[in-house]
Amino acid sequence: MVPRRHIIAGFAAFLLTLSLGSSNLNAQSSGSKNVIVAMTTSIEDSGLLDDLVPAFEKKTGYRIKKVAVGTGQALALAQKGEVDALFVNSPKAERKVLQTGAVTNRRLIMHNDFVVVGASSADKAKINGKKNVVEAFKSIAQNQALFVSRGDDSGTHKLEKDLWQQAKVTPSGAWYQQTGSGMGKTLQVANQKLGYTLADRATYIFQRKNLSSLRVMVEGDRKLLNLYHAMQVNPQQFPRVNSAGAKAFVDFVLSADGQKIIADHGRKEFGQPLFIVDAGKTEKDYGF
Repeated sequence: MVPRRHIIAGFAAFLLTLSLGSSNLNAQSSGSKNVIVAMTTSIEDSGLLDDLVPAFEKKTGYRIKKVAVGTGQALALAQKGEVDALFVNSPKAERKVLQTGAVTNRRLIMHNDFVVVGASSADKAKINGKKNVVEAFKSIAQNQALFVSRGDDSGTHKLEKDLWQQAKVTPSGAWYQQTGSGMGKTLQVANQKLGYTLADRATYIFQRKNLSSLRVMVEGDRKLLNLYHAMQVNPQQFPRVNSAGAKAFVDFVLSADGQKIIADHGRKEFGQPLFIVDAGKTEKDYGF
């Protein structure tokens, strides 16, 4: 006989599954005013979301339900039809998903760049001022200087892995630590432990007041360009997605109003925009 507690636990799990499934379908019905947008954490951690969401909701009447995760996780959700739109930053990975037909209407929205940051008091790898990011990565590995990785399959993590590969390094050991977290948390860990990390410039600038140990060490290499695309999950493959709401989101971030919000973000507080707008351009304009 199956113990009664196992029956109760199994029934509870069954009810939870039903509840989550029902909630998911309701949230993504084509007539819903909710738009589920999976986005890279840097959009939230840089403060841009706080400017974009209220303006979008006021303009369109839709409500954003954000899912702030790494780009890899966001793309995986899209391939299951569990979100309506994406706002992400890993062009190579995005193109692979685009080829499957899971997403459509992929549009370049903005860009900034990545930087390697580290503790100015503990530049063990002596990379400060280097222009070649691959050489900087080699030096970090050779000196076994602490490197804090996001380790979350985000666009940042994907680029980091690509840079290690170009440096012919397989990072491992005590000097290489992974947070499994977003950009903001990873910067905090690097700051506390006086380590290096790869960060998008916007999040670093936005959170710099809380990162007393970190400064930009490596910047300017073309390999560090950071492109952000928005796209819809394809309603032909996933009929329950909110296609109209997803298109409204993509249209808004490309519109004059959306582009102005992006272009102005950070300008007053930091004396510089945190993103450069790209409406009308494609990644081919940047050699991708």
